[in-house]
Parts: sequence; C-alpha cells; structure tokens
Amino acid sequence: MGIPIPEITLNDGVTIPVVGLGTYTLKGCQGANAIQSAIDKRGYRLIDSAYNYENEGTVGEAVRRSSVSREELRITSKLPGRYQEYKKAVITIEESLYRANLDYYDLYLIHWPNPKQDNYLEAWQALIDAKKKGLIRSIGVCNFLPEHLERLERETGVMPSINQIELHPLFNQEQQRICHKENNVTTQSWSPLARANEVLQDSTLQQIAEKHNKSISQVILRWHYQLGAISIPKSSSPERQFENISIFDFSLDEEDMNLILGLNRTDGRINNQDPAIYEEF
Repeated sequence: MGIPIPEITLNDGVTIPVVGLGTYTLKGCQGANAIQSAIDKRGYRLIDSAYNYENEGTVGEAVRRSSVSREELRITSKLPGRYQEYKKAVITIEESLYRANLDYYDLYLIHWPNPKQDNYLEAWQALIDAKKKGLIRSIGVCNFLPEHLERLERETGVMPSINQIELHPLFNQEQQRICHKENNVTTQSWSPLARANEVLQDSTLQQIAEKHNKSISQVILRWHYQLGAISIPKSSSPERQFENISIFDFSLDEEDMNLILGLNRTDGRINNQDPAIYEEF
C-alpha cells in the first residue's frame, strides 16, 4: 500500500528511498503507531532515528509490528557526540541495535563532528569496523564540513555514503552540495521544511504552490528531490505523511528552482548550529 518512492544508489551500492520519515520526538506507543502507519499505509521505507532521540526502541517496535519485511526497510540511527572514542563508539553501536532489537542498521551516521573533542576519526573507524562485522550496511555522517570529509578519506580511505545536513529554502548549502557531488557523497536534508512557520507563509513559495496546485510543503520537498537531496520530513499525522510523499506527479521548472534558491540567507541556520564549533553531547 502507499505511494512507491523512487530510490537512489549510494556510493557503496546500498539503495535508499529519496524521501524518508523523520522520527525526532516520536516516542512510545503513539510514536510506534505513527511510524507503523507511515510504513504500512503510506509507503515509507526509510526511517530516520538517532541514539539521542531516545526512540530507537520505538522505531524497532514499529518495524516489528509492520507487515513490510525488514529487507524492504532502511533504518537509520546515529552515534552521539559523547561516545565518539573508539571503544565507546563500538559499544554504543551495539547498544543501538539492542535498543531497537535489530540485527543490523541499514545506515548509521556520526551525528556531529564535534571538532573541539576531535574524536570523530576514531568514531569513523568504529563505524568502518562495525560495517565489516555486518552490524551496519552503509556508514555516513551528519553535519560534516568539507574539511572533515576530506580528513576521513585521507586517513581511512573511506568516504561516507551520506552526509545529513541542515538544508531548507532559507539555507540551501550550495557549496556543501557541490562538495558532496564532487566526492560522490549523497546529500540528506534534516529539517527540510525549516521547522518554522515562516517558510510556510512565504509569498514566493505560495505562488509556486498555487501554480502547481500543491501545498508549500510539497513544493519544498519536490525542490529537495530535484536538488538530488534525500529529505526526511517528520510527521505523526497520516494526512501529512501522505502529503509529504505525494511529490512525484509534478515538476518544478528552472524558474521555480531559482526562485526558491533565491530565498537563501547567510544567517539561515535554524538554531545557529555551526558544525565548525557546535558540540553535541
């Protein structure tokens, strides 16, 4: 059931849908019900979680309840900043699997580089080794700047399959996306709708939405898709979940794309979380 979602192939051969479900704040029975509904009734196959979301167990419960086979799903989690030392990272990856009661994660990411601590290289080696053991199918990062990505490849020979970054119409990350394309790293967008009512009230986006007879959210998510970025909008509402993946029956033209790119701001980050200095706990 649900809408078929196109897939792309990552640099390690793993396939992944171009739209997934964000699960931040989705917890407990209510969260499991929302995630299961997204899988069974709406067609979602990519589910994004994190150790620090404290909902890996909720995601795992939704997977167990679902009528969709585990092999069809792509489940993601993320390593928190406080566990980036190699031995701690190894244990945390195992703990993530125990929490979700899963045998493997399809995608496991380092949540932030935490450059002041400077342990992300150890964490990356832990992910590489966990992949060799079959605990993870594909390994990636979040919020890594070009210099962080270059260091990973230079010192380990392994480039991440994905870099999940803040990306939305107010902060379009043009230079970061260029870096990803040059290095065959897939861009994934967190907070693709900007987590703000401001963007949903924007007159430019409203005009484009009316032109295509779509909602502003659908226009923004289509924009991500046409940029080549995987979006992971969060919603517990079945209606909104359906709306967020109903983006494959129309296209934005060049003018539409450029108008949205023109909304970019130098101070467009939602919470001013600059990966060059931000430290995740």
